[in-house]
Amino acid sequence: MSRIALSDLNAASLDDFVAVLENVVEYSPWIAQEAAARRPFAGINQLHAALMAAIQAAEPEVQLALIRAHPDLANKTQRAAGLTAESTGEQNSAGLDRLSEAEYSAFERVNGAYREKFGFPYIVCVRRHTKDSVLRDFETRLRNIAKTETRRAIEEIARIAALRLDQLVVADDKLKVHGRLSTHVLDNHVGKPGAGIAVELVELASLGESRVIARSVTNADGRTDQPLIGGRPLPIGRYELRFNVGKYYAERNVQLPDPPFLDEIPLRFAISEPEGHYHVPLLVTPWSYSTYRGS
Repeated sequence: MSRIALSDLNAASLDDFVAVLENVVEYSPWIAQEAAARRPFAGINQLHAALMAAIQAAEPEVQLALIRAHPDLANKTQRAAGLTAESTGEQNSAGLDRLSEAEYSAFERVNGAYREKFGFPYIVCVRRHTKDSVLRDFETRLRNIAKTETRRAIEEIARIAALRLDQLVVADDKLKVHGRLSTHVLDNHVGKPGAGIAVELVELASLGESRVIARSVTNADGRTDQPLIGGRPLPIGRYELRFNVGKYYAERNVQLPDPPFLDEIPLRFAISEPEGHYHVPLLVTPWSYSTYRGS
């Protein structure tokens, strides 16, 4: 997807402005039309606020039509018929294109229960979630009343729009839509960073298969060259970091039993703040290890 400068959007014709932004909110070009009248925008935050103001000012039946324009999550029929490119990418990012049969059954059950109760699809910004956390959120929101869910749906639409704008528009300011997950290894055996340690990040799943979502090797500072997750929200969920310390100590001729007392170390933790910074380090010797949430 090519990006456009905010200054060019400010100067664009109405038709061109709408053409660029028509899918920032699903199948609703009227929102971009409303926002166009508020130009020029000093920043991307102001542009996002104008889009959301158009939604908030709409009549209740128009807001309801907007909500109903969104697809169900993990719906095989809707996928076969074709989703917008934006929706497809968002659902794929959470692994909703590769569900186990148990996960498909769970999504079908909660999708049906939600539609039956509220009369519109469940909407969530899936880039901020794992499969497990979406299912937990479904169950929590099913206990709400319709008025609350209408408000929640619009809040989630705002989050989705912010992420789509972030990928589409270049501006001097930034929307607060990204988080960061990082790690480092400190070898307490010698009091130095642990360099050359293979690291895997696994997203854990309750009903389907857990999946490796990042692999890296620590550098001379004991850190990975890039964040394990960066440039996007941190999906809410449970994770495991795996550190191959047995091979690291063996390569340094540290006397180890066979097999070594510590070989691959798993650290399990959870993420609940998609726009936050999580730093999960490993402090290790051949016989012990510890961690903490750093910054």
